[in-house]
Amino acid sequence: MAQSNIKVKVQKFGNFLSSMVLPNIGAFIAWGLITALFIPTGFFPNENLAELVGPMVTYLLPLLIGYTGGKLIHDQRGGVVGAIATMGVIVGAPDTPMFMGAMIMGPLGAYVIKKFDEMIDGKIRSGFEMLVNNFSAGILGGILAILAFLGVGPAVEGFTKILVVGVDWLIGAGLLPLTSILIEPAKILFLNNAINHGVLSPIGLDQAQEAGKSILFLLEANPGPGLGVLLAFMLFGKGTAKQSAPGAGIIHFFGGIHEIYFPYVLMKPMLIISVILGGMSGVFTLVLLGGGLGAPASPGSILAISAVTPPEGMVYVANFAAVLVATAVSFIVSALVLKTGKQTDEDINEATKKMEDMKGKKSSVAGNVAGEETADEAVNNGEFPQKVDKIIFACDAGMGSSAMGASLLKKKVKEADLDVSVTNTAISNIPADTDIVITQEELTPRAKSKMPNAYHISVDNFLSSPEYDKLIASLQNDITEEQAELVEESEEDAVDTEPQMDQDDDLLLEENIFIGKEFSTKEEAIRFAGEVLAKAGYVEDSYVDAMVDREEITSTYMGNNVAIPHGTEEAKKAVLKSGFTVIQVPNGVDFNGEQAKMIFGIAGKDGTHLEILSGIAVICSEQENVDQMIEAKSAKEIKDIINSK
Repeated sequence: MAQSNIKVKVQKFGNFLSSMVLPNIGAFIAWGLITALFIPTGFFPNENLAELVGPMVTYLLPLLIGYTGGKLIHDQRGGVVGAIATMGVIVGAPDTPMFMGAMIMGPLGAYVIKKFDEMIDGKIRSGFEMLVNNFSAGILGGILAILAFLGVGPAVEGFTKILVVGVDWLIGAGLLPLTSILIEPAKILFLNNAINHGVLSPIGLDQAQEAGKSILFLLEANPGPGLGVLLAFMLFGKGTAKQSAPGAGIIHFFGGIHEIYFPYVLMKPMLIISVILGGMSGVFTLVLLGGGLGAPASPGSILAISAVTPPEGMVYVANFAAVLVATAVSFIVSALVLKTGKQTDEDINEATKKMEDMKGKKSSVAGNVAGEETADEAVNNGEFPQKVDKIIFACDAGMGSSAMGASLLKKKVKEADLDVSVTNTAISNIPADTDIVITQEELTPRAKSKMPNAYHISVDNFLSSPEYDKLIASLQNDITEEQAELVEESEEDAVDTEPQMDQDDDLLLEENIFIGKEFSTKEEAIRFAGEVLAKAGYVEDSYVDAMVDREEITSTYMGNNVAIPHGTEEAKKAVLKSGFTVIQVPNGVDFNGEQAKMIFGIAGKDGTHLEILSGIAVICSEQENVDQMIEAKSAKEIKDIINSK
């Protein structure tokens, strides 16, 4: 337990360090491009424009990091004092880029002013607040800047010089690949930005000024080790992990968000060997072929690496070869781990929970498909918006896990044919026109303070797609209720006729409704539903296996004791005509810890799949309707309940 607590604390610390750097990636990119283009060894050497490089790396980047770190602690006021304190380390050690010093002084300055504000809270006479606030920030910021100038700056500079000696020794002894033993596990603890920008970048800058490039810029930024893991999951993974790996691979390789592959490593701890060996192979290739970058690659994507590679043909070959070799080695080892080890669909969700322990505890989506009230609604304090145009996934930095969540929901929104925008961002950058904000529970209060008028949803982790299914169903529910109004207007004309459900390709027949069934497992229940659909002529026999496969991707339990098993996207060709079966299981059957007592097996042809889902969602939106079907004594009674709703 003690080791677990230490690991979580390290992860939280690493995540905080990352949150100081990630919002400023644009500034790193701008500086990297100017460096790669205009320094004497750049693509277009220009003595005048090259003068931008020094001030940007000496002043701009550390000040941005210090300000951001301060703002994370104590909002705007903390950011200002953090920037003042950071200026002390910059001037105190002008020969060393003070990224590490900024990571120290920015949060420290904010912490000091935060404690001061707490101490004087409620004690300032009315009318003097602005005077006290401004002078306290200036005085405390000035004192911290002096202390940083005299002590922290020289200390960080001395520490950096020791590291330079150590790195030079590793290079000279041919042991540089061994650094991956520390760097790759450190990534998983979210210490990558501290290592990359706090340690490797300052040393690399000295090397780049002398030789035009530095291998150190690629020790952490190489996307190969993570890409190898994700490729292995694409081919040999199972369930949600396999389905989400392609999207994660694109974000990781082209977007440079390495955080996104961390859950895949956490779900199979042996995969840490894959990324270490991949990293070592990549570094060895760089040493062998003489690779390196002219500036840090931020973020660590193949595009950023290409942009800051010096304009020498062999350097390009060396850098790309390092990425390919690292990918290949990591992929081979990861494939062996996955093929020889047991995998379950729950693994990726559990691993993501581990990764996100520093951000939030387990919670449930605020509101489910049935409209059941949850504890999270105490946070929401608002009704589900009548019209939803924009959904935002928000986290500390707006990258990594939230990008994965957004990509998953985008796919579901597209499949549901909903005209809703889905994207991800940092909490501080949530757009003003956002309708729904999705965050972890611990972050929801921050998000709500930022966007009090939006509808807020708390989830246990960004990869937990059952919550997304419930949200999609809620959005569809709004649509089907509008359609229901049109049906209601014509009820008088249809009073003596059979319900439309009976006339449309015999969607529901009494012989496909089953009362009082018992199942020992959910797979047994799903196969029974699929065999009923096949026997009734709705689907081909292959659709039954596709229903089981769909359940492996993510649970089809929807809440209110209702499950709606159906086939995968690829199984649409096995659907002959639209229809569904209803199975009553009074004693319930376990669906991932939830008891399903009404099971709707579904087959949809030509887009009616989603319409059927929406229709069932409307019927089951009230527990009373579900309870009536659970207590029904005949198939006709259940059919009448469905048709009446």
